[in-house]
Amino acid sequence: MSRLILSLLVVATLAACGSRGGNFSAPRNLDNACLLERERPNYFAAMRASERRWGTPVPVQMAIIHAESRFIGDARTPVRYTLGVIPMGRQSSALGYSQALDGTWEEYVQETGNRRASRTNIRDAADFVGWYNDKTRQRNGVALTDARNLYLAYHEGHAGFRRGSYNAKPWLLGVASRVASRAAMYERQLRECGRL
Repeated sequence: MSRLILSLLVVATLAACGSRGGNFSAPRNLDNACLLERERPNYFAAMRASERRWGTPVPVQMAIIHAESRFIGDARTPVRYTLGVIPMGRQSSALGYSQALDGTWEEYVQETGNRRASRTNIRDAADFVGWYNDKTRQRNGVALTDARNLYLAYHEGHAGFRRGSYNAKPWLLGVASRVASRAAMYERQLRECGRL
């Protein structure tokens, strides 16, 4: 009898762990914030909670998450290969919706006390994005509505942003400009459908 109970507990625990992350696939329409909100209302609940806590507007969070993972919950960086065939590990430790690196994620968990946080959970990932942007505001004076510079700091780190390391990366400046355009597009769409 105790084996049956133990088995049921293990199954229930695994089911609970699996349910925290949710649907890892990308939403069908990444270019329409209103359709995205209808398809994945839990994403918007998570981003609204993050906005209330940290101040980063939902459209800015959306644009950053789009740039990082295309809203794929278990996204990882590609595997590097030597001689084109020998796998040498992933390009970085980035994981999940926010593509947070191991060290930065650990700092977030320690500061917020959210020990159960998971990078593959949209609520935790949105909270991380808000937390990181709040740090950018505090450390570098970037407004929480400035999607371009928030993204540059997100990608380069606070010290790298302060040094202007992104200026040597024209491709990154292009991505940051697209993040700003997407944030503006998402904001306009959400206003038009009455979700802001």
